[in-house]
Amino acid sequence: MTAREEKPIIEMSHVTFSYDAPAEGGAENSEDAALRDVSLSIGAGEFVGVIGPSGAGKSTLASVMSGAIPHHYHGALYGATLVDGHDTCDVTLTDISQVVGSVLQDIDTQMVASVVEDEMLFGLENFGVPHDQIEGRIAQTLETVGISNLHEREIATLSGGQKQKVAIAAILAMRPRVLVLDEPTAALDPASSTLVFDTLRKVREEGVTVVVIEQKVALLSEYCDRILVMSKGSLVLDGTPREVFSHGDELRRIGVDSPRVARVYNSLAKDGLVSGAPCLTVSEAAEVISGLVQPASKTSCHVASAEEGAREAGFRAGSKHVATPRPHAEGAQPVVSLEDVSFAYPGRTASVDHLDMRVYPGEVVGIVGQNGAGKTTLTKLLNGLLRPASGTVRMAGLDTHEVPTSAIAAHCATLFQNPDYQLCKDTVLEEVAFGLTLQGVDERDARERASAVIEHFGLPADEAPFSLSRGQRQMVALASVVVMEPEVVLLDEPTSGLDYRECMTVMDTVSKMAERGCAVIMVCHDMEVVSDFAERIVVMANGRILDRGGTLEMFSNAKLMQEASVRAPQVIELSEVLARDLSPEFAGISQVSGIVDLTEEMVRRG
Repeated sequence: MTAREEKPIIEMSHVTFSYDAPAEGGAENSEDAALRDVSLSIGAGEFVGVIGPSGAGKSTLASVMSGAIPHHYHGALYGATLVDGHDTCDVTLTDISQVVGSVLQDIDTQMVASVVEDEMLFGLENFGVPHDQIEGRIAQTLETVGISNLHEREIATLSGGQKQKVAIAAILAMRPRVLVLDEPTAALDPASSTLVFDTLRKVREEGVTVVVIEQKVALLSEYCDRILVMSKGSLVLDGTPREVFSHGDELRRIGVDSPRVARVYNSLAKDGLVSGAPCLTVSEAAEVISGLVQPASKTSCHVASAEEGAREAGFRAGSKHVATPRPHAEGAQPVVSLEDVSFAYPGRTASVDHLDMRVYPGEVVGIVGQNGAGKTTLTKLLNGLLRPASGTVRMAGLDTHEVPTSAIAAHCATLFQNPDYQLCKDTVLEEVAFGLTLQGVDERDARERASAVIEHFGLPADEAPFSLSRGQRQMVALASVVVMEPEVVLLDEPTSGLDYRECMTVMDTVSKMAERGCAVIMVCHDMEVVSDFAERIVVMANGRILDRGGTLEMFSNAKLMQEASVRAPQVIELSEVLARDLSPEFAGISQVSGIVDLTEEMVRRG
């Protein structure tokens, strides 16, 4: 008997919930309902992913499963939710939390102690676990999650991935039967994201049911048994990863991306070349494409050199998102430069060492590397929040050692990783106009310019920023940057927490800023976004720049990617495998359309 055929550990029946007072006629008819008539069951031992655009009801769904609704968040609730057979309305939140443990989207708000071991102790002592069992539980759980060496560490000194693992360990120590996580990898690099999912797979193998809300669809397709798709408060798809990602067009309309290899397969299926459920891994996609191309085509393809193949592939990879390096005008001066820059935080070892980098007007440059590589420190050196211990940082011709931060800010705008750190006004309109008024722009002109940008982003001008979703707050913060029309913009994880549609809106805006001559420096953990939009990338690890160059060139360097704990985007991996095993014509392709077009051409040749 499978997990879903057994008695479900969580069962929701026609659940509708509204945070606001119900409209006349009841919450079931309210247009503001966060959940609408949701029915589902989750069996013991399942690994379930939840995807959907911002505002789809994913976090509300997690709150219902964990008992936070109705015991913490109040509103109009209809239907029934059973956790281990008990209606959540009839038992206490303490009772529910002994079955369901939850890890919040903002880890820092969940931490209550300053040291890892104390964080573990807090829940165990509150749950009344006998003292003679606590030490053993802590040791066992830390070992399960793979952080036994961190038990005495201060939480403030941990990387984002380490904090996530501490939060998971603190919940697991209480031995819940269900673990619900809300975007646990939103701010993590690819290696740390994989470590978190490896941890979840391990605890699932020990019998824990895992429900994870996530935007990284490739990770979900690799680890989950089942995926739920939410849209406008409703459950619109429910199936295995292959079943769900076969609905690529529907997902795109909803505002959800699919793994790039699934998009390749679905495009080939539209043209009648393949049928059935899509590929989910690079190796599967390579096998399918190799099977389509006839032996005669393979033979003729190998006549071309790898260099010629890469050049031809470049023409086929056409997409409005493909980043093409622009040659700098002869004698052009960089708008940003770092010359042998080092910096060390007080009392700690050097954070960054001997950094050299130049960025020219109109470029989009990606900064990639694992958490703790020094990427955010680099951005703070550029915007003047930190001053180098040695070396020189120049921003728009200004030596950051010689001018105040306010002078640097007149040329350089920054979007921080957490948008809440830069929001301070009562309405979106006031927030977006605020920076302009600080620079002396007339209030009326400032509001007009802000209104135009707000309209472009589709934001509610009169709403309070903190009443919006995490993704919308990120858009407000970016709008505040865009309206300034800076010479340089620094983006620290600009797509973190955004759904696919929001991500494309943000990055299209960034591209247009570059077209107008703004230099864009983007720290980003989403390698697909970097591949699509950055012309060049700077690869960092352990506080140093390992290498820099064209995006495709850097991602194609497997040794470099491994050293930086970065995984190349799926399409680039696929093009390399196909170029090696099938035809050099596949070399250098970085877009889904390039793989599809060349495959179809080679099938016609055969």
